[in-house]
Amino acid sequence: MEKIIDENKQGESLIIEPKKENSKKLFIESYGCAMNFSDSEIVASILADGGYNTTQNLEDADLVLVNTCSIRDKAEQTVRKRLEKYNAVKKINPKMKVGVLGCMAERLKSKFLEEEKIVDLVVGPDAYKDLPNLLNEVDEGRDAINVILSKDETYGDISPVRLNSNGVTAFVSITRGCDNMCTFCVVPFTRGRERSRDPQSILEEVNDLWNKGFKEITLLGQNVDSYLWYGGGLKKDFDKASDFQKATAVTFSKLLEMCATAQPRMRIRFSTSNPQDMTLDVVKTMSKFENICNYIHLPVQSGSNRILKEMNRQHTREEYFELIDNIRNIIPDCGISQDMIVGFPTETEQDHQDTLSLMNHVKYDFGYMFAYSERPGTLAERKMEDDVPHEIKKQRLAEIVALQLKHSQYRTEQFVGKIVEVLIEKSSKKSDTHWSGRNPQSTVVVFPKEHYKIGDFVNVKVNDCTSATLIGEAVGYSKNN
Repeated sequence: MEKIIDENKQGESLIIEPKKENSKKLFIESYGCAMNFSDSEIVASILADGGYNTTQNLEDADLVLVNTCSIRDKAEQTVRKRLEKYNAVKKINPKMKVGVLGCMAERLKSKFLEEEKIVDLVVGPDAYKDLPNLLNEVDEGRDAINVILSKDETYGDISPVRLNSNGVTAFVSITRGCDNMCTFCVVPFTRGRERSRDPQSILEEVNDLWNKGFKEITLLGQNVDSYLWYGGGLKKDFDKASDFQKATAVTFSKLLEMCATAQPRMRIRFSTSNPQDMTLDVVKTMSKFENICNYIHLPVQSGSNRILKEMNRQHTREEYFELIDNIRNIIPDCGISQDMIVGFPTETEQDHQDTLSLMNHVKYDFGYMFAYSERPGTLAERKMEDDVPHEIKKQRLAEIVALQLKHSQYRTEQFVGKIVEVLIEKSSKKSDTHWSGRNPQSTVVVFPKEHYKIGDFVNVKVNDCTSATLIGEAVGYSKNN
């Protein structure tokens, strides 16, 4: 897996403030997408009410959970290695229970429980509220499983516990599931059909986060642009809604406006967007509100129309260009990042060149680039032969990564000499004397700490840059501080 600027913490154990009355200990790790990290916060909240405090010490745990990803083979292999580690510890502490959550749990339920016997419980993404019951089943000597996908579960009534939090930035989940049947993706099968969360519960969570001192939220969903609330139910059933429901429905652009208006000094981001679902009213809402960050993660996956069709992406390269050009016209300084899959079945050298030419047109700020790996349960795995040789995938990926580095350098250089607003999130990884934060375009900025602190909005003059980071010096607090 290759990527430039990794914004997610992979496989970190998570810890929260303990409840004094809780006597049991939970060790939970998350892998994969931001949705998994958000889901782990929901799980920790549910189990905190069930008597569990979190611990960072695996050996102390009564319950060990791993929240899994089935999107990339590497993530799956990592999780398997972690399960081996858990079971080695379990031999020393036989009372310890081991469970698998999330997408991989849904897909490998019988394999984990019955064939390999490496876990005690398996819980799918829509069944976290059933965890206390499942744990009782395990206590009574039975394997426990619930991977039933829901048509209405959004966890809107659960107040997530902020795990491993910096106290500054937080995820707010707004949709679950996905209706886009991309042939390479297992998400529609592991997370179910698309449904949206009640906007009032979202606003309550946003307001609560602001009151607790958080300064930035990311509205989160597999496909945020297709958010649609009309009183509950699946998005695909919207055409059956009443005239009143249709007239009062809340779209993603409306939800963005509601959040931006509710907390005008809170930074708002969102992820992930889909080119076929993103509408210009979203972009116009972004331009209207200063606190909505000028940044869009807009996965394209390939620059070849033929491959896009094979992937069942509901857009062409020309439509993608039109969307990019419209974004640039409405928000000239908008940061744009990509996801790219290299070596999809039947990909030719010409298809690869089409991807490079698309990248040259857009010049992304940064990106997440992967060599195609066949995922069990997807349409591509069932119907297409993984026929691009490994060495060719490797070569093409190297070319794409090199080009992205060049474009990332070009984008960061545009900031040199300018003043950017930065929200301080943490100490710099490379220097204890420097802060690290991001500008509205989601580019990392580092600068000397001086008297500033985490959570401050600071204006920073950019003096230098790498392809991934802006380097500068603070010139004072921003007006949002």
